[in-house]
Amino acid sequence: MLGPKIGVAVLLTVLQVAYGQKVNSLTACLVDKTLRVDCRFENNTKTPLQYEFSLTREKQRHVLNSTMGVPEHAYRSRVNLTISQNYMALYLKDFSQKDEGVYACDLRASGIPSSFTTKNITVYKDKLQTCGVMSLLVQNTSWLLLLLLSVPLLQATDFECL
Repeated sequence: MLGPKIGVAVLLTVLQVAYGQKVNSLTACLVDKTLRVDCRFENNTKTPLQYEFSLTREKQRHVLNSTMGVPEHAYRSRVNLTISQNYMALYLKDFSQKDEGVYACDLRASGIPSSFTTKNITVYKDKLQTCGVMSLLVQNTSWLLLLLLSVPLLQATDFECL
């Protein structure tokens, strides 16, 4: 039988993993002819996360980009991935109706198979919105740079600073 200290340590580890990471949102939009799928997540553990982006189309699952499996060869030249703290963006070039389907962002704490979390979004080309310029700036620009860029705009509108 396990000692009380070992039992508590195992329980704390399981709780940390179970409540330590979560996919908060999955959104999709178009940048010119490129699909962008944004996966926002939280990771409160010290364990590195593994990820997988996939597309399910006509009941067949296609791995687009992954650290858990092997991406399909047909998508490798069209897919690009950007990762920053608590955010991943998958870019699929030359998006067409053939690429419509259910996109998934799957996360798992490294070495712990039961720590799986996922979010899905159904994507249709004719229903996608264009990615906004401001959302691109906010996601890819530091707040200081964004503030500096906004000063000339405020001056042009005769906004008076105190």
